[in-house]
Amino acid sequence: MKLEDFDFVLPEELIAQDPIKERSHSRMLVLDKETGQIEHKVFADIIDQLDPKDCLVLNNTKVMPARLIGEREKTQARIEFLLLNRLEGDEWEVMVKPGKKAKVNERVVFGEGILIAHIKEKLDNGNRLVKFEYEGIFEQVLDELGEMPLPPYITRKLEDKERYQTVYAKHIGSAAAPTAGLHFTNELLEKLKNKGIHIAYITLHVGIGTFRPVKVDNIEEHEMHSEHYWITKEEADKIKKAKENGGRIIPVGTTSCRTLETIMQEYGEIKESKGWTDIFMYPGYEFKIVDGLITNFHLPQSTLIMLVSALAEREKVMKAYQEAINKHYRFYSFGDAMFIK
Repeated sequence: MKLEDFDFVLPEELIAQDPIKERSHSRMLVLDKETGQIEHKVFADIIDQLDPKDCLVLNNTKVMPARLIGEREKTQARIEFLLLNRLEGDEWEVMVKPGKKAKVNERVVFGEGILIAHIKEKLDNGNRLVKFEYEGIFEQVLDELGEMPLPPYITRKLEDKERYQTVYAKHIGSAAAPTAGLHFTNELLEKLKNKGIHIAYITLHVGIGTFRPVKVDNIEEHEMHSEHYWITKEEADKIKKAKENGGRIIPVGTTSCRTLETIMQEYGEIKESKGWTDIFMYPGYEFKIVDGLITNFHLPQSTLIMLVSALAEREKVMKAYQEAINKHYRFYSFGDAMFIK
């Protein structure tokens, strides 16, 4: 398939710059993947779209305040770090801006010396290997100095860091939020459980590669970024039991979807496991466990809209996106929701 098959024109004013005041009051477009029928709801109505026995699978990763603004020790020039992967101990892979200024063996100072980075190596992908020096607990230092690494299409500063976290965020390690989960409140999750809907959790740390554009015309030539995931036996058993009892398996977000399908590819069943996923789903892919999907509206020509199009057929998805544009839905990370049933 061609990259242009997944293109559409989005008016800039529909890119949500701020989170909605009440999480579950966002709008929700419901798309029937069999018939193509479209309905317009609010997200709190998701409880009416799900049946007892269904199982929602949520990604409980927590976003790091991974954006650090510091100064080069020698010149006091401004420099920006984005923490990507913790490699070992206090060594990290980081993305640096401006990259040309980050020399090996140089030191970068953050927070007037609360945190100091030694640049140890330039990596093949242009990122840097750095080692941090600090006193106390790294996560607390990061929470004090760091900013949320918002996607490039969000140009306003986020006032409340917690609005770029899901209410069930638990395991810190992501460079971006699993944004489909931002619509849930604790009260809504409790109502879903009371209805008999199962809630299971996986963990996938979202990498900055999730925003990497597809640069090849033939999408099958695109190489996906890799992200780390794990699932416990208890959570895996919930999903297996729900499926065996006739419930639908509905991941919340493309990260949960990719994790479930990766585990099925690897083991032929949902089981306790951990590893890396670089699965790329586009039309023609046959889903092995996923029956539906709660997601947001994605960028044109992105791997995420390709995944959605694999589940609900490209023509139906593109028609639904045009409907959302016509109805002035809010797009991307802080935008409205879509439920594919």
